[in-house]
Amino acid sequence: MARELLEEIMRAEGHDVEAVADGDAAIARAGKQDYDLVISDVRLGDGAGGMEVLAAFQERAKQTPIILITAFGDVTGAMAAIQKGAYDYVSKPFNVEELTTTVRRSLQRSRLLEENRALRARGGVPETRPVQLDSIVGKSPAMLDVYKMVARVAPTLSTVLVVGESGTGKELVARAIHTHSPRAGGPFVAVNCTALTESLLESELFGHAKGAFTGAVASKRGLFEEAQGGTLFLDEIGDVAGKMQAQLLRVLQEGEIRRVGGSEPVKVDVRVVAATNRDLEDEVKAGRFREDLYFRINVVTIRLPPLRERPSDIELLVNHFLAKYAAREQRADAGTAPEAMSLLKRHAWPGNVRELENVIERALALSKDGVILPSDLPVEVSGVSDSSSSGSSAPGAGLVDDRPSLAELERRYIELILKETGGNKKRAAEILGIDRRTLYRTLEREEKSGEKDDEE
Repeated sequence: MARELLEEIMRAEGHDVEAVADGDAAIARAGKQDYDLVISDVRLGDGAGGMEVLAAFQERAKQTPIILITAFGDVTGAMAAIQKGAYDYVSKPFNVEELTTTVRRSLQRSRLLEENRALRARGGVPETRPVQLDSIVGKSPAMLDVYKMVARVAPTLSTVLVVGESGTGKELVARAIHTHSPRAGGPFVAVNCTALTESLLESELFGHAKGAFTGAVASKRGLFEEAQGGTLFLDEIGDVAGKMQAQLLRVLQEGEIRRVGGSEPVKVDVRVVAATNRDLEDEVKAGRFREDLYFRINVVTIRLPPLRERPSDIELLVNHFLAKYAAREQRADAGTAPEAMSLLKRHAWPGNVRELENVIERALALSKDGVILPSDLPVEVSGVSDSSSSGSSAPGAGLVDDRPSLAELERRYIELILKETGGNKKRAAEILGIDRRTLYRTLEREEKSGEKDDEE
């Protein structure tokens, strides 16, 4: 069915199409006939898969661009496709407009391929290096787009702007770009532009000459010189003051710096990756950020989504951080109770991934046996203060430690869910997986039982 749909779409775009039923048939055609483009699913049944098709064409007809279609969440396969030479991949269920746009771009790329190969032979275009993003966790569609952008830009020399809220992992992206770039053998130097005053930042970035100011008893190399041949990561560049913006622009334009108090320019060869949590277009319009500098750093932009926009990644991140800190603390049986995971998934995470990591580290430290319970979570996540959870009658308290009866356990859990939902019985019933009428009957039964206990 998918193959027929793709045929119909491509023919409607005016392309000649040859369709085959499986990967083995596609591999048999590799190198025997010139194709402008190959589109293949990653999974093709019992025979050869899309990665094998890619490998065959890379070996026998490297000039043919390959577009692989893969499922949401298949980060490993998607990144492997980029590493092994695929032009692009499209996530399922694919958008027809996205697919046709990708096809048009790949065909344009084919027309330039001969020129690119000639440039590469003269050393003008670096070979693609493998990109592994082990430190960046996520399988949501939004993160797949991030992986794809990093994979594309890492082998180039372009300046990159990473945009995202605080705590979304901008430095991790910058490090991944550096590690898999032609400058990977050089240093990666990071500086938080908001952590220093303007004068200190100037000295930190550009260095200073001996006697430039009180205490400058010797000349000092700045971070631009320290990053020579490598990458300089300028975090929160949107907070840099006007004078420093002008100096950064000069470095990017001229490739040279001047130490504070110095008279001689110093040539630097540094790739800049900048990051900000501000909307720089708005900052430019407001006159707080130089437009010319914005254009200089905004060659390629990678936008990191906040955690609230990729809730499907929360459980994956929780397990990642749990494994990280469990290994550090040597707690082999670490885990997360379903009730705690439910709370973690519902939290808005204003501090994004950094906040989630801190919460997991704290919760594991507080847990008695390595299993994170709702009581181990901070009040802003659990919604239950320490004082309200200290007594045995508090919702969710002592669910394991005091070995309650099944009826008592049921009562406490229902109370916990009702507290979390603010008394919304419809929502509570959905979370509990029961019909609302069942919940009402259970509450009515508990109420009558409580009245009977009071009479006795």
